[in-house]
Amino acid sequence: MTLLHPPLALLLDVDGPLASPVTRRVAPGIIASLIELVQQGIPVVFNTGRSDDFIAEQLMAPMLEAGLPEGSTVHAICEKGAVWFSFTPEGPGPIHVDKALAMPKAYGDDIRELVATSYAEYMFFDETKRAMVSVEQHVSVESGVYLGQQVKFDADALALLAKHDLGATRLEHQAPGSAGSIDYRVDPSIISTDIESVRLGKDLGASRAVELLAAEGIEPLAWRTVGDSRTDYAMADWLHHQGHLVKHVDVRPAEGVPEKPYPVKTAADLQLGADIVNDFAGAAFLQFWLDGLAR
Repeated sequence: MTLLHPPLALLLDVDGPLASPVTRRVAPGIIASLIELVQQGIPVVFNTGRSDDFIAEQLMAPMLEAGLPEGSTVHAICEKGAVWFSFTPEGPGPIHVDKALAMPKAYGDDIRELVATSYAEYMFFDETKRAMVSVEQHVSVESGVYLGQQVKFDADALALLAKHDLGATRLEHQAPGSAGSIDYRVDPSIISTDIESVRLGKDLGASRAVELLAAEGIEPLAWRTVGDSRTDYAMADWLHHQGHLVKHVDVRPAEGVPEKPYPVKTAADLQLGADIVNDFAGAAFLQFWLDGLAR
């Protein structure tokens, strides 16, 4: 196999950098930039906590409609590494699920009932997840109201984990099961809570991304990872520790930019104001990389 060495590969979180946290949709301009990057031979890999259904609807379908270049492949790593699939101009390939990383079905059923009876006004149970158990804020609910209810929901989710004797952690809180282990995580974000195996994460997604490109004979000279939260840095952490050249872009650096052994970029590096965050910053960096390829 002849190896290809593109100058960059993009490993992109979806919520925030690409999909608006307000509308949950991807702007046409971002779709156009992604298509052009693929046209320029830049590998594009999505690395998200979202389901394959969300990626198919919000990214794959509009990219196919816009005209994905012939012979190209885009990879989507979903549910923080538990689910993945690829798509070409001909459409999606098979969906792969690591069932060893899936939440117990009985627990998911209990969370579905909890949402229906106590939290349906504020959030919904994500029926599209294959491995994780997730709830998400209704778009119509004001953020501050949702975040107040999220704290209560997360406490109830932890109580249900204990009821099922599933050791779990949420942020600094740890509650081992009767065997002394912690196998699951309650992971809140600004619009959702994921309940998942502790083995899932953006670092697992990065590992799968490298494997998927290697199977195509692609070894990028460098990587650009993009995220909107501290947990997204795990992509760049893993790549750096494996000896890859990487720069990370934080499109929502309000939490503070941690000290890292690789460069971290924000919208300020593009001479943009502090109000340019999330998908607006993501769009700016996609254009920045396109402009660099043109030089």
